[in-house]
Amino acid sequence: MTYENLGQGVLDYFPCRYGNSKLLFRGPRKKMAGEYIAMIGGTETYGKFIEKPFPDLVSEAMEMECVNFGCVTAGVDVFANETPVTEACSQARVTVIQALGAQNMSNRFYAVHPRRNDRFVRASTLMKTVFREVDFTDFSFTKHLLTTLQTLSEERFNIVRDELKDAWIARMKLLLGKIEGKIVLLWFSDRTPDEVPITDGLGREPVFVDRRMIEEIRPYVTEVVEVVASAAAIAQGTEGMKFSSMEQPAAQDLMGPAAHEEAAQALLEPLSRLI
Repeated sequence: MTYENLGQGVLDYFPCRYGNSKLLFRGPRKKMAGEYIAMIGGTETYGKFIEKPFPDLVSEAMEMECVNFGCVTAGVDVFANETPVTEACSQARVTVIQALGAQNMSNRFYAVHPRRNDRFVRASTLMKTVFREVDFTDFSFTKHLLTTLQTLSEERFNIVRDELKDAWIARMKLLLGKIEGKIVLLWFSDRTPDEVPITDGLGREPVFVDRRMIEEIRPYVTEVVEVVASAAAIAQGTEGMKFSSMEQPAAQDLMGPAAHEEAAQALLEPLSRLI
């Protein structure tokens, strides 16, 4: 397992903005002056701790600019409400959208921060009615909130989970409706959409998303590409990743360079065909 001391060899992500967007994306900033591919996603698309994430690998292989609109811990809300991003995607030859988890979205039970979607903002009256015994001022993050609710009552938690799944489908349709042109939905995970998402706690990313949900939005995209990291890629752990000693626990939860290479390879054929 590879890790580096704080301040030594940690990646510079060259954070940048596009247009009047308030979001910070991974740079260097692309000009978007000619033909390009747009890529929307979360931590994996951003390439946290990865020197060359799959958007960069695709760009090199296809010799075409790939604009990385990935945001760390992003949910669908970030992009559904970000006009500069959807407009840039509409001008791209193809847009790749990573399937994101359903936990980091505002819904009938709770609201999240509009840009930092993993931040819990407030519980709704409905949530307070279902979980009367909970003091919601104790929570700052969606993961802490949901794991606590699951521990309290699996039955009541399932009501919240089902709401999140339905909200994900609706929000994805909203996002897809704002982007013109060809769209590739990318499933990038260490599990298939057919595996039961909840195996330990909330389950593996993309949290709560399953085959039924993917099929619900399939008619709204040009193509679906499913990338499940191989056992060999997963076995490499954090090998090749760049992070400080304090960031090691976070790095261990993410897929490494080998998985990103597999994602890039899987995207090359459909993207070449659609451009």
